[in-house]
Amino acid sequence: MATQKETEIPPGLALFSSYALDTDYFDEMFQMNGRPRDAYRKLLQSILELQANELTQRQQAADLTFLNRGITFTVYGEESTIERIFPYDILPRIISAQEWDTIERGLIQRIHAINLYLRDVYHEGRILQEGVIPFDLVYSCQNYQREMRGLHVANDVYTTIVGTDLVRLPGGEFAVLEDNLRVPSGVSYMLANREVMTQVFPGMFGGYGIRSIAHYGQALLERLQALTPKGRDATVVLLTPGIFNSAYFEHTFLARMMGIELVEGADLLIRDGFVYMRTTGGLQRVDVIYRRVDDEYTDPLHFRTDSVLGIPGLFNAYRAGNVTLANAMGTGIADDKAVYAFVPEMIRYYLGEEPILQNVETYLCSREDERAHVLENLDKLVVKAVGESGGYGMLIGPFSTKDEREKFRRQIQADPRNYIAQPTLRLSRAPCYIDGNVVSRHVDLRPFILYGGSPDDTVIVPGGLTRVALREGSLVVNSSQGGGSKDTWVLEND
Repeated sequence: MATQKETEIPPGLALFSSYALDTDYFDEMFQMNGRPRDAYRKLLQSILELQANELTQRQQAADLTFLNRGITFTVYGEESTIERIFPYDILPRIISAQEWDTIERGLIQRIHAINLYLRDVYHEGRILQEGVIPFDLVYSCQNYQREMRGLHVANDVYTTIVGTDLVRLPGGEFAVLEDNLRVPSGVSYMLANREVMTQVFPGMFGGYGIRSIAHYGQALLERLQALTPKGRDATVVLLTPGIFNSAYFEHTFLARMMGIELVEGADLLIRDGFVYMRTTGGLQRVDVIYRRVDDEYTDPLHFRTDSVLGIPGLFNAYRAGNVTLANAMGTGIADDKAVYAFVPEMIRYYLGEEPILQNVETYLCSREDERAHVLENLDKLVVKAVGESGGYGMLIGPFSTKDEREKFRRQIQADPRNYIAQPTLRLSRAPCYIDGNVVSRHVDLRPFILYGGSPDDTVIVPGGLTRVALREGSLVVNSSQGGGSKDTWVLEND
């Protein structure tokens, strides 16, 4: 059952007859001698006490719950369907208390430094003047918004909501793969996964000592309200592009959870420099907009003139301080995949500390020597367009064709600034229940951070969205590319 590189799982575990262990990958559940890790011992025992048909029934019950509740996502470019049920695996991913402590401290450190960088770049620009980050790297970023120069944002908080992608490397350590700072998505699936898990496995969940994530909605609302002096009296709305957006389920989910209005651009208007919402009782002033619309679509008077998603004049109201946007405009200069390579330097520069969580090794194609290395090793590297997400605009070298590599070669040569490359990561594996067997599949982790302006005013719900590459051998965890998710448990105590 196991690979030739290691010993097998102990005999007698029939459900695990197809489970693969490999020294090239960290296994979340098993040590390489086939024994379960401490955090998973109780889960393994619970699985072994169930019959295979019981697991199948519970997986079907979970799938039916997702279907009935409309927990969906959209895959663009497919004519056959608009929405799909979000794939869900019933076996949780477990993180020990000690591991979570490191993750939490590392993320708080990271987002604090990134927020300081955003304020600096749009004001004094010290980090650029001192040569820590190249001028041209920042100013050539497609998400740099010159309109934000010198503009004061509420409480100096540029990044209220953050989703940072982590991977666990073969040695067991976590590393940051990328930061999502513009309109990070996925938190609704994290919350839905937990809700479904408590229904499908109530006994197992209740006796495990798992940290709660139920406070996320209240914590998010409080962070949004804190962006205005009105505090709890502030009117907060969630701005969505509409029903055809891939994350529309999440938009409705979060608005309902916080008890705020879900609005589209046509529901808002600008009058005398303030933002108002149309209601059946007349116009109501809006204080904070949690926007799920990208910068360029928010205001057709300042950005894309063809946008029908935004509100004409919104940026003027924002610039005047009459409304707060979360996240702030222009945050894309921090989650650009080329700028990502400099986050460790941001931490050293602004905080005088060494990064707790390391970056993945990254090659910038804008640098001639690094570009030459990338072009010579396209069959070994993962190449990414700096502004893309969701698994799009990416080449996975070891799984690519010659034609695909040649296409990327031409694209890199034509626009080097638009591409970075990283080693093909050996993502850790976790147990998944697929077709009547427990098998190993590659996973990553997206914790969600709510930043209030300082490390002490930062909330990270314990866990996050564990994304799974459900296809055997696949390293792509994005739902748009065949991935799914599972509940993430952080233990109260080890």
